[in-house]
Amino acid sequence: MKKIITYNVNGIRAALSKDLLGWINNCDPDIVCFQETKAQPDQIPVIDFGMAGYKNYWFSAQKKGYSGVGILTKTEPDKVVYGMGIKKYDDEGRVLRADYGDISVLSVYHPSGSSGDERQAFKMIWLEDFLAWVTELKKERPNLIICGDYNICHKPIDIHDPIRNATSSGFLPEEREWLSRFIDSGFVDSFRAFNNEPKQYTWWSFRSNARAKNLGWRIDYNMVSKPIEGIMCRSVILPEAKHSDHCPVLLEIDF
Repeated sequence: MKKIITYNVNGIRAALSKDLLGWINNCDPDIVCFQETKAQPDQIPVIDFGMAGYKNYWFSAQKKGYSGVGILTKTEPDKVVYGMGIKKYDDEGRVLRADYGDISVLSVYHPSGSSGDERQAFKMIWLEDFLAWVTELKKERPNLIICGDYNICHKPIDIHDPIRNATSSGFLPEEREWLSRFIDSGFVDSFRAFNNEPKQYTWWSFRSNARAKNLGWRIDYNMVSKPIEGIMCRSVILPEAKHSDHCPVLLEIDF
């Protein structure tokens, strides 16, 4: 049994200052997929993660203090692949892959479009390119666990106010339609495979005391490819972890 966690930390150094490492030691996951590390490799305390029992791999953006993904893992992967092989995305440090036998675990940070039209357009192009890239990857590595911040709420149940957010980036019809196509291409939203309750969120705005009121969005997912959905055991959101404006999502899977 493997415990896999996806966690957008909104700055790995800021999260570590809030005892992220103590939380990880207590939670004891086998693999942690980080997004939005916002750090260069020399700014990350790799020795501390190593002393906690984790091999750790990082793929940072060229731009300092921006984006970036990482993977902590107790078991050394057979292979680690940095990026997608598409320069404009790899320059932003958005994809990191670790292979374990015939299963691959990916940490992915999908772009946000909330800063304006230019980044929203970039996000929509990324989504199509990412789906095409994953479709090719599946031919070589069909057993995928794609963890990350997708920056999209899939359905009205996944957002606290679907009516007023209908024109907000992250809940636009074209984004939601893409996520449906992504799932239909051969993936399972692992959390929803076990839990169909409303008010289950993974991100809250820092404004208006949103987290205390649970006015959130579910935008972080552990997506599991169809050939291995039968080995999923459990998936839960962990809102008590407060190192970020996101919270972690746990997947237990038997491999």
